[in-house]
Amino acid sequence: MNFELSDEQRAFAALADDFARNDLEPHAADWDRDHHFPVETLHKAGGLGLCALYTPESAGGLGLSRLDASIIFERLAMGCTSTTAFLTIHNMVTWMVASAGSEETWARWGEGLVSGRQLGSYCLTEPNAGSDAAALRTSARRDGDQYELNGSKMFISGAGSTQVLVVMARTGGEGAGGISAFALDADSPGIVYGRPEDKMGWNSQPTRTVTFERVRVPAGQRLGAEGEGFKLAMKGLDGGRINIASCSVGTAQQALNKARQYLQERSQFGRKLAEFQALQFSIADMATELVAARQLVRLAASRLDVGHPDATTYCAMAKRFATDAGFRVCDQALQLYGGYGYIREYPLERYLRDTRVHRILEGTNEIMRLLIARRVLAEGSGEL
Repeated sequence: MNFELSDEQRAFAALADDFARNDLEPHAADWDRDHHFPVETLHKAGGLGLCALYTPESAGGLGLSRLDASIIFERLAMGCTSTTAFLTIHNMVTWMVASAGSEETWARWGEGLVSGRQLGSYCLTEPNAGSDAAALRTSARRDGDQYELNGSKMFISGAGSTQVLVVMARTGGEGAGGISAFALDADSPGIVYGRPEDKMGWNSQPTRTVTFERVRVPAGQRLGAEGEGFKLAMKGLDGGRINIASCSVGTAQQALNKARQYLQERSQFGRKLAEFQALQFSIADMATELVAARQLVRLAASRLDVGHPDATTYCAMAKRFATDAGFRVCDQALQLYGGYGYIREYPLERYLRDTRVHRILEGTNEIMRLLIARRVLAEGSGEL
């Protein structure tokens, strides 16, 4: 197995580094403080292809692998975790509409999604269907050549500020097999948005409840066949877990970089902090966990790219390990800063706040453990 990046991957990483350094990092603290959704910056990202990384080239995307996208998201997160996390969600929406939408649906929204001129939100979670997503109650009742959509979604990133929604709704019986997916205009009559949630982190993107009250959706805007929505959602979540794990790794790397610089510059008791063995051990542990997390994320991404039968398990492992490790690294970096780490003049407290939610979304880390354990304990299961 070759762990070295290809020349093309290095070029994409350099592009992401440049965008993170010049367009994200200088503004991240202001966006966080002001709860500002940086639409103009997201449009610029679209112009660089960052809004359609793994959307097929035939649909106008870059057609990259999930491994390539992981490398890019990791570097972008070093500039702004929250904005990069939204970019991962938008990429998932773009990919879903491109891969499962009709030609008419793609003609309607494709160019806008690829360019970032139109932004997308992914609507799966409900008030009573979080970890148990297959229990969702939002309904889509067929009425001639349209569906009538009723129900509500919560914790929807970008809601109220995006133009396209991908919505999972129940068209059939109970369970996963009764769920279908739809793409619709975010300003369709009957859609009501709640107030922006006051969150611990991820403040550069709005999060709202979305209510659907007799919303009419043309049947042609269904993504895939009836009953295929949950399968599409889970396929999207495998990639989403890689994406959010990559954001954790990138943010943790930046936290480690800041901590290393701080230890080399600050002195106590007549010595540089970097000369104290206890702090050296802390840096060593942080770096080791970070490298392990990065390699597991990239292994899982490669498994997803080749369609490995255990790809879902690897994605769950990567998400669980990288988001836990990333949060620990950010927490330890803040500790090394001492009191300075706790004030908003420095970015450490923002890194901590922004990465905390990664252990909850795209399936909680407890759910990731269930997925992994079921595979390991399955009768006749072989080596992963």
